[in-house]
Amino acid sequence: MPRAAHQEANTAAGMISAMHAHAEAPLAPRPGSPPAPEPALAVDGLSVQFDGITVLRDLSFVVDRGSAVAIIGPNGSGKTVLLRALIGAITHTGTVRWAKGTRIGYVPQKLDMERDVPIAAGDLLEARARLAGVERSAIARSVQRAGLAPDTLPQLIGTLSGGQFQRLLMASALLGEPNVLLLDELTAGVDKPGQERLNTALDRLRRDEGLTVLLISHDLSVVYRYATHVLCLTRDHRYFGVPRDVLTAEMLADAYGEPIAFFRHD
Repeated sequence: MPRAAHQEANTAAGMISAMHAHAEAPLAPRPGSPPAPEPALAVDGLSVQFDGITVLRDLSFVVDRGSAVAIIGPNGSGKTVLLRALIGAITHTGTVRWAKGTRIGYVPQKLDMERDVPIAAGDLLEARARLAGVERSAIARSVQRAGLAPDTLPQLIGTLSGGQFQRLLMASALLGEPNVLLLDELTAGVDKPGQERLNTALDRLRRDEGLTVLLISHDLSVVYRYATHVLCLTRDHRYFGVPRDVLTAEMLADAYGEPIAFFRHD
């Protein structure tokens, strides 16, 4: 691989990060009560400002282990900002408390690299494995878990379909064996069959391996089908609960400023 492409691969691999989250001391149970299971994440009073403009204000919610939380809301409501605050990439006030031993795999909305650089899919995963400090043999397991065909690895990333490329990013995030995945519009730009394969692979990881998933999505039908909880952000309100309680006509109209319809998978 050319030197410039090698540097691009390392840069891209670093953006698809896996990290050990800082865990503050868990809240003590009330005297005489059995200890409650520690949640994967507890957020209390989270606020974010940029140049004096408040993007998130006093946001609080709790994510149980093994759940799938879909973050929805209109453009500009702070969805990507929230994910970046959760991994400590931007300054915020309030408390973000990850469970002890949390390992996060993060796929950002965009990678700071061009798809036409001469990097093979396997080269990107090898660079990511080096940064994560894991054995090269771990690549095959991550590829399988992400539902990526092994014959994709020799192909240049610029020749991959949208679905193949997104599964490559998910495979990269799975290196290092995270127990939490943060995904910023993982299925954006992917056709319907590719979206279905991605969502099915993600749901299998959650159900079979107990991964906790937080994902940003604009597809409310997918959210209703796969999410265990929904966090809806707006400029003035926020709603958190199970899909059937949050994805109502009244709440969606209030959140988006207009009637929103979607297909429910019952």
